[in-house]
Amino acid sequence: MQKRDYSLLGPDAQRAVETGLAAANWYHTDIARKDMKALMKREDQPAIRDTVILFSTMTIFVVLGVALWPSWWSAPFWLAYGVLYGSAMDSRWHECGHGTPFRTAKYNDWVYQIASFCMVRNPVTWRWGHARHHTDTVIVGRDPEIVAMRPPALFRILLNFFGILDAFQGWKTMVQNAFGHLDPEAASYIPQSEQPKVFRTARIWVAVYAVVLLLAVATQSILPLMIIGLPRLYGAWHHVMTGILQHAGLADNVIDHRLNSRTVYMNPISRFIYWNMNYHVEHHMFPMVPYHRLPELHAAIKHDLPAPNPSILQAYKEVWPILKRQLTYHDEFLMRSLPGGAQPYRNDLHQSALGETTPTATPAE
Repeated sequence: MQKRDYSLLGPDAQRAVETGLAAANWYHTDIARKDMKALMKREDQPAIRDTVILFSTMTIFVVLGVALWPSWWSAPFWLAYGVLYGSAMDSRWHECGHGTPFRTAKYNDWVYQIASFCMVRNPVTWRWGHARHHTDTVIVGRDPEIVAMRPPALFRILLNFFGILDAFQGWKTMVQNAFGHLDPEAASYIPQSEQPKVFRTARIWVAVYAVVLLLAVATQSILPLMIIGLPRLYGAWHHVMTGILQHAGLADNVIDHRLNSRTVYMNPISRFIYWNMNYHVEHHMFPMVPYHRLPELHAAIKHDLPAPNPSILQAYKEVWPILKRQLTYHDEFLMRSLPGGAQPYRNDLHQSALGETTPTATPAE
């Protein structure tokens, strides 16, 4: 396996710029302009409905959890609350960061701010970082959100099922930002004019956590932390489980989302938690289509995409053999077949980006 440097300031970042992978012209499935305009139309009602359901359900779970505390009968309600706090907020952060769920801009911003707090992701830093993720999706040295590296850091991924690394890194960064310090990688993609907002938000968050910690000490109970803070740990498993499937085991350093992103059919509960991000090829091709229109977009362009994985379990059965081979330093990825009549994969920059070593494409069974 060719060694990869995933830092945003290393040699792979420079190589991506030199070879034309950075900010490249990506492949998009052809779709009629009028159809795309209709799909991109924003409306408030679906997102208001889902947001009311989300926060109402969270309120019910936390009230029951507090009422039954410290009995073990409270555990199911805390676990359910945790998934909504530590996983559903991940998709709300993501979608509202794009500004697409609500037609009313301030609604997007309100939910984005709340979700960013729950996920311990500074709303300014992550807005710009996620923009880079879409511009340079799984481009080594350019994409700050690559989860399944090569070789895959499986222990790190396992720990993040309990939020252990990502959440603690978020809290550490929050404190650093509160003191006016910004990570050099983040500074490479956040405009200087936006950086004071990073520090201001972090200071507000530190104040909130300080109040929660004082309440916990004053009451000699972790109950305040069960409501704010700890759910980011015990509720993280669902967003990690679904998030791994977005790009793991697929190609890197390509400019065709059909090669580096995966669509998976999921059950209705997971789709609600995930806010339809299981349609991930479609989302990356056309990120301005609201979450509630992604099933329609999928139907419109599936003739040009690999067949979706029929379930979460089947997707993991497909991914795991590739990750195991990557663990033994085999430089390969999964290439799923396209339907008849689809446009060929665009992989013209792949070999030039990686130099002499060309990864092995393993066909999906």
